[in-house]
Amino acid sequence: MRLLCCVVAAFIFCSCENTGNNTPEFAPEMVNFNPYSKNPVFTHGDSTAWDQIIRERGFILNEDSVYKMWYNGHRDEDSAILYLGYATSKDGINWTRYAGNPIFDKRWTEDMMVFKLDGKYHMYAEGTHDIAHLLLSDDGIHWEDQGDLKIVNTKGDTLPGPYGTPTVYVEDGKWYLFYEINDAAIWLATSTDKINWTNVSDTPVLKPGPEKYDFGAVAVNQVIKHKGKYYLYYHASADTGWQTNPGAWNSNAAMSTDLIHWTKYPGNPLVDGDHSSPIVVPTNKGMRLYTMHPEVWMYEN
Repeated sequence: MRLLCCVVAAFIFCSCENTGNNTPEFAPEMVNFNPYSKNPVFTHGDSTAWDQIIRERGFILNEDSVYKMWYNGHRDEDSAILYLGYATSKDGINWTRYAGNPIFDKRWTEDMMVFKLDGKYHMYAEGTHDIAHLLLSDDGIHWEDQGDLKIVNTKGDTLPGPYGTPTVYVEDGKWYLFYEINDAAIWLATSTDKINWTNVSDTPVLKPGPEKYDFGAVAVNQVIKHKGKYYLYYHASADTGWQTNPGAWNSNAAMSTDLIHWTKYPGNPLVDGDHSSPIVVPTNKGMRLYTMHPEVWMYEN
C-alpha cells in the first residue's frame, strides 16, 4: 500500500472537503516546492544488495543536525519480504547507509513512519496483509516489535483488516491514527495506549476525488502542524486500476483546523509522475519535501 511537534493526526463530523471561494489559505512554504537539480538523492542498491528495490513510504527526521532516514528494501527474487533499512546524512542530500542494514528483518515491515516521544522512537508500519503494527527503539536502529494494532468501529466491533499506511499524530497527550483500507479512503481513530484504537467515525475523513488526480486511491503519509493548522500529505492515484499500473501515483496535500475536516490543496498534485509517498522535513532554512517512492527525491521552497 500504498516532523516534529510530535508525529505522524467535541468531534462534529463531516466527510466532505471545502471548495470554492471558502477555500482556506495554505501557507506557501507547505505546498510550494521545486525539485532539487540533482535528484534522486537516494536510490536502491546494486543487483546483489538486500535493497535491490526500495519502495513504499520511508521516513526522514532532522535531529541534532543529522538527517535520519528509514526505508523499505527487498531483493527482486525475494519480493514477498520487505525489510527495514537506515541511512544518515549531514545535509539531507548525501546519504550513508548503515553498515548493519537491514536493521529489522524479524517480520514484514513496510510503509513506515517514525517519531520520537518521551525518549523512545516510535515506528508505525504495515505488516503482512497490510495489518499495521508498532515498533519501539531507544536509538532508532534496534527495534522491538510491539504487536499488531487493534481497531474497533464506533459500535465496538473489531476491524478484521486490512488497515494500512498507518500515520500517527500526537498532540497534548492525545493519539490520532490515520489509516487506509485498500487505499479506498482515509479513516481516523484515537487511542490511549498506542495499540488499541477506536474510530472517531465510521465514515472516512478523506475520500478520493472528485478531482481526477486522486479519484482512484488515497493514503496518508504524514500529518504536521504549522502556524496553528494541520497539514496532511498523502499519495494518490487518478487510476482506478492502480493495482496493475505501477506508475499511477502522485503526491498531494490537505489542510485542517481540527484533524477531521480536511480541505484538499487546490494546486494538487504537488508532485506528479510517480514520485509519491511525500513527507515534509523542517530545516533551518525552511521546509523540504521528500518523495520516498520508488526512490528518494528532494524538493525545496
